[in-house]
Amino acid sequence: MSETVRPEETKKKSNNVLLALLGVLSIALLVTAYLFYQRENELQTEISQKNVELEETYNKLESISNELDMKIQEISKLGGDIEELKLAKEQVEKEKEQLRRAKNFTEKQLNDFKSRATGYEELLKMKDEEIVKLKTMTEELLSENTGLKTETNRLTDSLKSAKQTKQQMAEKLAIAATLKAENVKIYAVSDKGREREDEFKNRHIDKIKVEFNLAENKVAPIEGKDIIIRIIDPADEVLFDVATGSGSFMIDGKEQFYTSKQEILFDNSRQKLTFFYKKGSEYKTGKHKLEIYEGTTLIGSSSFTVK
Repeated sequence: MSETVRPEETKKKSNNVLLALLGVLSIALLVTAYLFYQRENELQTEISQKNVELEETYNKLESISNELDMKIQEISKLGGDIEELKLAKEQVEKEKEQLRRAKNFTEKQLNDFKSRATGYEELLKMKDEEIVKLKTMTEELLSENTGLKTETNRLTDSLKSAKQTKQQMAEKLAIAATLKAENVKIYAVSDKGREREDEFKNRHIDKIKVEFNLAENKVAPIEGKDIIIRIIDPADEVLFDVATGSGSFMIDGKEQFYTSKQEILFDNSRQKLTFFYKKGSEYKTGKHKLEIYEGTTLIGSSSFTVK
């Protein structure tokens, strides 16, 4: 005889199944929520990590940019080639701008930035070595230039000293070569040809005669010379007459008159010279001076008195 299922029992079983299903569903929801939360945390961590890496990469590029600036300035001062550094600087600035505007970068893109940053660092290391070489070359050139400058200064000083010595010798030689009038005598010559020395009277003077020798001088060259005399009266006026050969010449930058001049060939033979001067009028009483010149150089002097 079969058992009869009560409606109450059937209902109770249905409720149990429903509760079981709800439990399973709740567990599934909890697991799903947990997994979602865990994944969300992982994504946030990943994003945070990428942001950190982006910032680090940007900061590294910023540091590289600053170093490139310094290297460009230093190598430029040393006279080296800076084109490669300038190109690298432009590229770094572009990559900095890309990172500054970045929102989403793949791992590969970020790794590319890091790789290029490493390449820039290698370039900077190479340039450090280049700077060391350039500095060494500069120091060597500076040392050579200093040596050359020292040698040039030494030679310049030597040439200057030699020039001064030569000039001093030339001055001494010029002084040594100066002629000298010796045995200077002055005569009053009357109209009858009689000659008197020392003191004269106007009635005894038809003309003045000046006589002297040119002293021996082995240093003086044999050459043409202008020998000039000046007779200066008691009023300090030069006796001159253009009609008889008087004229003017420059002494110490000033024009001076002379009484008479002769052009001779100096032959170092103690040659004797004679000058005549006829005034044509009476002489002033008192002391008259005589100056003898070779060119513009005074080589002798004397005097006579008219009573």
